[in-house]
This record gives sequence, C-alpha cells and structure tokens, in this order.
Amino acid sequence: MGFCRYARAHGLSAGVTETVAAVEAVHVLPEMAPETFRACLRTVLCSSKEEWELFDRLFETFPGGEEPLEPPASGPPLHAQRGWWMSAGVEGGSGSRPAVDVNAASGAGTDERLTTMDFSQVPRADQAALEKLAQRLLKRASIRLSRRLRISGPAGRLDVRRTIRRSIGRGGDPVDLSYRRKKPQQARLVLFLDVSGSMNLYSLFLLRFAHALQKHFRRADTFIFSTSLVEITREMRSPELPGALEILSRRAAGWSSGTRIGESLRDFNRRHARKPLSRDCFFIILSDGWDTGEPSLLVSELQAIKRGVRKLVWLNPLLGIEGYRPLTRSMAAALPYVDIFAPAHSLESLLALEKHLR
Repeated sequence: MGFCRYARAHGLSAGVTETVAAVEAVHVLPEMAPETFRACLRTVLCSSKEEWELFDRLFETFPGGEEPLEPPASGPPLHAQRGWWMSAGVEGGSGSRPAVDVNAASGAGTDERLTTMDFSQVPRADQAALEKLAQRLLKRASIRLSRRLRISGPAGRLDVRRTIRRSIGRGGDPVDLSYRRKKPQQARLVLFLDVSGSMNLYSLFLLRFAHALQKHFRRADTFIFSTSLVEITREMRSPELPGALEILSRRAAGWSSGTRIGESLRDFNRRHARKPLSRDCFFIILSDGWDTGEPSLLVSELQAIKRGVRKLVWLNPLLGIEGYRPLTRSMAAALPYVDIFAPAHSLESLLALEKHLR
C-alpha cells in the first residue's frame, strides 16, 4: 500500500482497485521470486507504455533514498523477505526515510495539521496517522449526526388526556388540542460517491467517510459511480473498511474511469429512487463535478431528486483549492438545485457536514 501511494504521487494512475489487487497478488502467490513480484506489481499498477517505463524507476528509488532498494541476492524466498521490503518501504525500517511514529503523530499539533491538510497533499509518511485519525473523528461525528438528524412524524390522533390537562387553566374549555406525535426517527441518507479518475486522490477517504456514516445510520444507502452506477450498501455494512474494500475489489465498479454524473443519476432514478427517496432523506453527492455528459441531463435528474428529498447536498473536493470557481458546464448547471454546496478535500471539511446540516 505504501508503494502504491508512492507510485500514485509520482505519476502512476494507481487507484483503490489497483492497490487492493496488488496486496491480493502478494498473498495469492507467496512463493514468487523477486523479479516475479516486481513484474506482478508492474502488471497490476501500469496501464500504458509510459507508466510501464516509469514503474522501474519508482521501484528502484522507493522509499526515496539514494541507494536502490533491491532484495538480497540470496536468502529466503520472497514471502519471507516481504516483511523486510514492506518495513523498508512503509514503515521506514531499512530505508532512508524515518519510521512513522503513530504515537507521536497523534499529538495535538500533528492532529490539527492532518485534520486541515488536503487529502491529495498528504505525505506518504503521514498516511497511516491520518487514516487512524480519520477513523476516530469520523466515527464520533457520525454518531452525533445520527442523533441530530431525527425528524418528527406528523401529528396523529387526538391526545385526550393532555388536552384535558391543558384546559384546566382555561376553566375547562379545550381551547388548545393536543395530538400524539410519532416518535422522531433517524433521517435517511443516500450517499452518491464519484470514483472516477479525477477523484483518485480523494476516493479512499470519501469511502471511509461513507462507511462511517453507514455504520451509524440505520437507513443509509451508498452508491458509487463513474461511467456507470453500482450500489454498494451491502458491502459497506462490513464492520471494518478494509473488509468492505476487499469485497468491492471483486466487483466491476468502473474505478478510475470517466465521469457521467447525469447518466448515473438517471440510472438511480429509474432503478433505485422509489425505495430510498423520501421527505426525510438527505441526498449527498461527493464529486468534483467533472462530467463528460450533457448538463441538461444532469439538471433534469437533479430536479427529479430534489422534488423527493429534504435536502440535496453536494460535497466537492475542489472547493478546498484557493481560487476555485464552479465554472464547468455541469457544475454551474447543477448549483441552482443544490441546497448545500461545501468542500470535501480534508478531514476538517468532512467533519463540517454536521454543521451544514444543523
């Protein structure tokens, strides 16, 4: 995983799917020789001739030291050496980069820095600390939000006892009638997550965000999309995110491909909307708004969704970039139908959803 992050930061388009596939390959073929291991990673992570050539340079220099990182010429097979390679690359054990001290990274100053840092700019050495911090803070925020977003049902039958009690001060005349109300219930969430190529640097943390919300909202449905739509509600019910990602890795979900937001919303409205959409529903889109489809289709599908929900929320990672303006045709066309438009580039911005929905 550390090498995949390093490769992605230096030009390879290695997304979540490729990372999971790389880890699985190491476990499936534990007896492979070092060169086979190298070729296996290259096959999984590279999708073009240019990336194929770049891979060798990255493999030699990872984790960034001046000396090439090569397994010993002789010794135990690679499955025994794998701990050495991973410790050098991920934890800094034998490489030139210092080890990630998670205990030190959990200090108040470091936590504050990581909370506000753009996901796309997080150094590899801080990734583990940020993921641990995100797990803790998103869990707390999800619990608070699930308690806050409780919506009262409509007035029901006349409450005779309360009406009589309130009438005593008015000489027994039942001026104000009291009604029984249904017990407030938790709001429904629909999470609509963009996993196209332009979202590669954000998708994993947004999936963690969706996973935390779904754990604490009994009525939550999660969908991912790029050029097509896939419901992952059942997979995201896994107790831990790595388990959910392992299940998702076996599905054709269009990871890191193009973006067709309008077509994906149309698919949702035709196949899924009847069940999750309701007047107590918060429909949350997590996307940078880059759409290769026609804006008119996006608008018509958003209109249909807006009519059936309580609030339509769009969280956009690009809003965290200074000077960003939603000027693309699709994003500009969608904004009039969005109730809340907010950033999603950092842990701090994701935690702010509680404030936006207050």
